[in-house]
Amino acid sequence: MKSAAVVGGGVFGVTAALALARRGFRVILVDEGPIPHPLAESTDISKVVRADYGSDEIYTEMAERALAGWRDWNRKWGEPLYHETGVTFLTRSPMAQGGFEHESYQLLSRRGHRLQRLQGSEIRKRFPAWGPKWTDGYYNPEGGFAESGRVVARLAAEARAAGVDVQLRRCASLDELAADRVVVTAGSWTTDLIPTLKPSLRQIGQPVFHLQPTEKDLFDAKQFPVFGADIAQTGYYGFPINGDGIVKIANHGVGTPIHPDSDDRRVTQDQTDSLRSFLSESFPALANAPLASTRVCVYCDTKDEHFWIARSPEDPRVTVAAGGSGHAFKFAPLLGDLIADAVEDEPNPLLERFRWRPEVASKGEEAARHRDD
Repeated sequence: MKSAAVVGGGVFGVTAALALARRGFRVILVDEGPIPHPLAESTDISKVVRADYGSDEIYTEMAERALAGWRDWNRKWGEPLYHETGVTFLTRSPMAQGGFEHESYQLLSRRGHRLQRLQGSEIRKRFPAWGPKWTDGYYNPEGGFAESGRVVARLAAEARAAGVDVQLRRCASLDELAADRVVVTAGSWTTDLIPTLKPSLRQIGQPVFHLQPTEKDLFDAKQFPVFGADIAQTGYYGFPINGDGIVKIANHGVGTPIHPDSDDRRVTQDQTDSLRSFLSESFPALANAPLASTRVCVYCDTKDEHFWIARSPEDPRVTVAAGGSGHAFKFAPLLGDLIADAVEDEPNPLLERFRWRPEVASKGEEAARHRDD
């Protein structure tokens, strides 16, 4: 019987382990634990699920298929861990050609999505939490958020039920793994195991804020769905209030270089001040809301912000699936089979984009990501 060892129990790892088990592999999944790991990118209370990707038709089509997968998982699991609140992307000036919102609106409309254009006072009538500086944008009823930590836990349980041997221990070296195939899905720890990838993968910390509003109804999903606020310019995105009274807002931006094991995983005062400034002009009712907690989400970035899912040219036993670059979780229903195709050398046109590419030196290409150019 063919065997595979998967190193890392985030969304890449648990989906890969499941897919390989279903393809007849004897699978062990090694993670320091617990799963979900509190320091991993895949954890926290929520991740955005969206098909909005500017003019990038490849990710848009992938996201459309992933949306169908999330709905299937909800039906199978019997409880909604994906919440289709819709997503809204608003701007402070008219949507313009070349901008993330304009290009997303145009592409999705051409692909048959029924988007709702919103301008001026329509925005505050529909979404009363928003301040008057937001003047243009749209609402997409397809999309929302997944309860990320709970999703990883559910998938890990499915993996165990499928026969995956989940071992909660640290993997210090790939040499200790006796398997036909080794799949490294270690996120921001990937370069600890494969140092030759250090020029291609980097660890970037992003601030995450959990706020406690007093006007809770204002942030209910019906009038405050998942949002991006001029996201390619500000980096800010967020979620409706959850059952614990928390509104999560985070930044998908430049971030700060940091190793995931760093003792200094703290949101800085400057980052908090920046959030408060953003809230004052965007959501006045949140401007002085208490912070319940903060965390640093550590992205594993590639230079072009496309995923890295490929067999190693140095050791064909090894496949790396990493480089989520802050936008991979939404594709969870697709990731396992995509990774398994790479492991088995199965033809898959998407793997050309995600190939082993140390020669790439281009700037980031993820359309929603804010960066200092």
